[in-house]
Amino acid sequence: MEPILQVKNLSVSFQSRDSEFHAVRGVSFELNKGETLGIVGESGSGKSVTARSIMRLLPSPPSFMKEGEILFLGDNLADKTEKEMESIRGRDMGMIFQDPMTSLNPTIKIGEQIAESLIKHQKLSQKEAKKQALDMLKLVGISNSETRYNQYPHEFSGGMRQRVMIAIALACRPSLLIADEPTTALDVTIQAQILNLMKDMQERFGTSIILITHDLGVVAGMCDRVAVMKDGVIVETGTTEEIFDNPQHPYTLKLLNALPRLHEKKKPKPTPLILTDKDRERPLLEVRGLKQHFDMGKGNVLKAVNDISFHIQAGETLGLVGESGSGKSTTGRAILRLHQPTGGEVLYQGMAVNRLTGSEMKTMRRYMQMIFQDPYASLNPRLKIVDIIGEALDVHKLSGSKQERRKRVEELLDMVGLNPAFANRYPHEFSGGQRQRIGIARALAVEPKFIVCDEPLSALDVSIQSQIVKLLEELQQQLGLTYLFIAHDLSMVKHISDRVAVMYMGKIVELAESEELYSNPQHDYTKSLLSAIPIPDPKVESKKKRVLMEERTGADQYNLEHSELVEVSKGHWVAQPISTSA
Repeated sequence: MEPILQVKNLSVSFQSRDSEFHAVRGVSFELNKGETLGIVGESGSGKSVTARSIMRLLPSPPSFMKEGEILFLGDNLADKTEKEMESIRGRDMGMIFQDPMTSLNPTIKIGEQIAESLIKHQKLSQKEAKKQALDMLKLVGISNSETRYNQYPHEFSGGMRQRVMIAIALACRPSLLIADEPTTALDVTIQAQILNLMKDMQERFGTSIILITHDLGVVAGMCDRVAVMKDGVIVETGTTEEIFDNPQHPYTLKLLNALPRLHEKKKPKPTPLILTDKDRERPLLEVRGLKQHFDMGKGNVLKAVNDISFHIQAGETLGLVGESGSGKSTTGRAILRLHQPTGGEVLYQGMAVNRLTGSEMKTMRRYMQMIFQDPYASLNPRLKIVDIIGEALDVHKLSGSKQERRKRVEELLDMVGLNPAFANRYPHEFSGGQRQRIGIARALAVEPKFIVCDEPLSALDVSIQSQIVKLLEELQQQLGLTYLFIAHDLSMVKHISDRVAVMYMGKIVELAESEELYSNPQHDYTKSLLSAIPIPDPKVESKKKRVLMEERTGADQYNLEHSELVEVSKGHWVAQPISTSA
């Protein structure tokens, strides 16, 4: 059978004022009808440039195609005019973008954005297009489609917006679907739903899929063949089983070895030598009955964090996991008083943080710091790195002369594995992993004892993730740091955490030592989270059964609100209904 897509010797460059950057060099591959090809590699490897070149979506200038052919259904897309491509996009080729919020028009209703493609390419009337758009919403698992049709993108969750993107991409039943990092930064449960949906749509319509991702666990469960990209070149290609069972290229091996594996035993973590017996006498941090409620207006109250309690020992890492909206990040912010807690207590070395005055809290922040999820958004783009890190030294009066300040910033950059000479650069001159290291350096500047790590690995490549985790562990050993590690990537959480707490709808539903929780989960929600984690093994992934939670109801909220943590075995706590018997 003739392949539906043939990319031959594709080379794409970007021209700047004084240089040319070769983003893609001599890339060739084929895609058959109904097949899924995974293109994997780290950020900057050329995956997305390849995908956008196929769709002819790269701006020209500065980009230009140096050579090659893109044969789609026998036609060379490289020869098509922009007007001809407009008729092909949406009708014959669809694309799911990485960030649906920036890809959806915030001023147009969701249903109208789906109908737009049907009206343009299939010449349907408004009434018929609306009917088919409603059918697509139901098909991608969005209930109450009549109401949802008239809502705007900001009224949908991240997973729901991605479903809408799939509905738009598949509305005209295209032959080819390109999914560019469609599950990056989504929770594992939502990711599992999106991947199942793509598989289902493929079976229904016979669509061919190019899946671009850096998550090899996703590739194992989705793809028939895999192409591995590095520095704009495909360095290895083969069936999914061949790539996972017998990788040939050192780079492929590096990607596979960087993956955390749930079945592997956690290596024992040495206790930081800097800590004394006095440090271990009582918990460094205690959270007692913490509540964080938000007034949503019209009498509605969002109970983001609803009466949770836990403690963290000095030198310990407590992992806090759960899907988006479970209350993880709000918990971290309430502990640090970035939100003023509605109720409960936060004790740092016995001192009630929630009762401190503004000036006292400013002093306390020297001992309690935060590493934010998006290092680019949290770094001032107008300041050089020396001033971003140095600002914390200035606020707490920890720097003397300008030379001493500079020297301390360079020491911190060296500590997190960056060249001290980078101090004079701006944030946009760094990669995502480097920016996260700068965020860590800034947090360390005031010599804290406790750090809230709020999704520090989100959207980073697996190899960069493993580097950041290794860095955090080394710093913990050297400096005696204590972490609250917030994440939705449960594989990585297991390896960095001593204990793990699972949050669901504002409550902690299970808490245990990491090895115990992963090997013997007790709560249904924990089982659902663990079953949704993609396993980087095609044989295992094809046989795995996922335990999906039912849709949340008011009864679920009531049952959680009237539950308490009960110790079911030593150190293993699970939420159970409060007994109402006398």
